[in-house]
Amino acid sequence: MANSRSRKRANLRDVAKLAKVSVATVSRVLNSPDSVSENTRAIVDSAIAQLRFVPSAAARAINSGRSRVVGALVPTLDHAIFARYLAALEQTLSEYRLSLVVATTSGDPTIEAQKAQTLVDIGAEGLIVSGITHEPELYELIERCQLPAVATSYYDPEFLLPTIGYDNAGAGRIALEHLISLGHSKIAVVHGSLTSNDRTLARIRGLEGHDDAELIYFEADLSVEDGCKAAQSILSATQQPTAVLCLSDVLATGVLYELKRKGISVPEAISVIGIDDLPGSAHTSPSLTTVHLPVVRMGQATAVAISEWIENGTEPSEKLFETDLVIRESTSSRFSV
Repeated sequence: MANSRSRKRANLRDVAKLAKVSVATVSRVLNSPDSVSENTRAIVDSAIAQLRFVPSAAARAINSGRSRVVGALVPTLDHAIFARYLAALEQTLSEYRLSLVVATTSGDPTIEAQKAQTLVDIGAEGLIVSGITHEPELYELIERCQLPAVATSYYDPEFLLPTIGYDNAGAGRIALEHLISLGHSKIAVVHGSLTSNDRTLARIRGLEGHDDAELIYFEADLSVEDGCKAAQSILSATQQPTAVLCLSDVLATGVLYELKRKGISVPEAISVIGIDDLPGSAHTSPSLTTVHLPVVRMGQATAVAISEWIENGTEPSEKLFETDLVIRESTSSRFSV
């Protein structure tokens, strides 16, 4: 019996020949089916099924002049907040028949600019970036290629690109004001790297100007492990805080783990609050008080914005999403302990 894998793969011309239509008609059925009559579509679809034809993305790009690819640049795929955002982004892009290609940057603007060029080289018709700190090379690429490009996870109506996101400074402020309202005046702040991370810098900026609270800062990599290490540093400090404000739920989860390991009761001995509202944060022990960031809605809105820009030439306006305090079990009044 002949090896089926040795058979020549059917191409666009084979489909056209079997369906007795032009190659252009087959291309229209694949790329813009609404422009072809129902009867012709049925004939072409039958030929595709008989030949087991699978359209080549490269060939479709050549024939239509479109890749239908959108590139997204994110710092990492390690954390649930990016996974939720990208899932919402991809699902909504698919409604416009656009595909998503993701590149990670490790939070390095130089790597981001290099990977943006790679995305453009494979035909990306638009770019989505995180935050507002980028290399000049990225802006030059966007300008040279006249690419639709949107910045997310940050809101700044004055920024060069349309921004779709939330007020990071406001999120930090909401968390701090919650702790102060509970009577906490000595608060440890655990945050990620400040190098090129405008979101973290903005959240720290939101903590400034509160004279009724003493803040002690601890920097850590964005991981549960480093949240544990930050908690160890906090516990070894000369003066002990009554609350820990983590600028991400990932770090807050590590802090909770370490405090529990050390036998320190939360919130009776110390309160802990995060920012993100990851799905797992409602299920930690105790459940984590946090500031909800609407990353799913942000992903959906970003997909609509970039799709309308690519498909219809409609440049989007900036969009601000509100952040909300979610009170759970990990914070309590300082005066009740």
